[in-house]
Amino acid sequence: MRIDLAGRVGVVTGAARGIGASTARRLARSGAAVLVTDISDEAGRGVAQAIAAEGGTAAYLRADVAAESDIRAMIAEAVRLWGRLDILVNNAHFEVRGSAVELSVEDWDRSYAVLVRALFLGAKHAVPHMRAAGGGSIVNIASVLGRQPTRRYATYTSAKAAVPQLTRQLALDFGPDGIRVNTITPGTIDTGREAEPDRDSEAARLTPLLRTGVPDDIAHAVCFLVSDQAGFITGADLLIDGGATIPWFWEPVEGARRLWKEKGSAEGGEWR
Repeated sequence: MRIDLAGRVGVVTGAARGIGASTARRLARSGAAVLVTDISDEAGRGVAQAIAAEGGTAAYLRADVAAESDIRAMIAEAVRLWGRLDILVNNAHFEVRGSAVELSVEDWDRSYAVLVRALFLGAKHAVPHMRAAGGGSIVNIASVLGRQPTRRYATYTSAKAAVPQLTRQLALDFGPDGIRVNTITPGTIDTGREAEPDRDSEAARLTPLLRTGVPDDIAHAVCFLVSDQAGFITGADLLIDGGATIPWFWEPVEGARRLWKEKGSAEGGEWR
């Protein structure tokens, strides 16, 4: 399926590396002009330059999504450069580990500012321009940890749990304007890779597909969701975890060990 985003303009937050960088490149390869935003200036500029070197259209702007002024500025910059806004991908990441006892109020506030409030503010400033363009698409990146909490991760897991509900609310409110809003919920993604998955780690062996995810797995899904092919999809939460959260697969984990041992024996490998 060929996705054509020619003539469309997108903003990707947290796009200096990992999922954000792969998403920015994927959108550009499909013809969109992309504003790469992050607080890592050198890496962010490198992504924009790599897109340009491939023949795509991109620019970089420093934006700390914890600040409303920066969110307002990034939306305005995309419109200034290319005259419109069609796509917003809220991907910026922040995390701090700790229990409720260990975390500071500042840790809590920063986490929610980046992981939840930024999505609200992104919509607040993007929607008027999307209305002017006749519609648009917003994709919010959540996490399986919003469904399955893990120890000493109170801010991240609770903030990510809020993302799908905010997405549904935005989808309901702005659907009549032709603006679609969806969530992608990634599982284990090896952000140090782009397209070639890890098939040897413990995390890989605990998925039915016997591999980790890579940033391109998410980028391809984002590209589909913002395209016309997904024109009747809004308010959805797309889980991309290689099947790792299928309940039977985790009960017991020893089943995965046996599966790997059988597969590995046939291929000369072993469980390590």
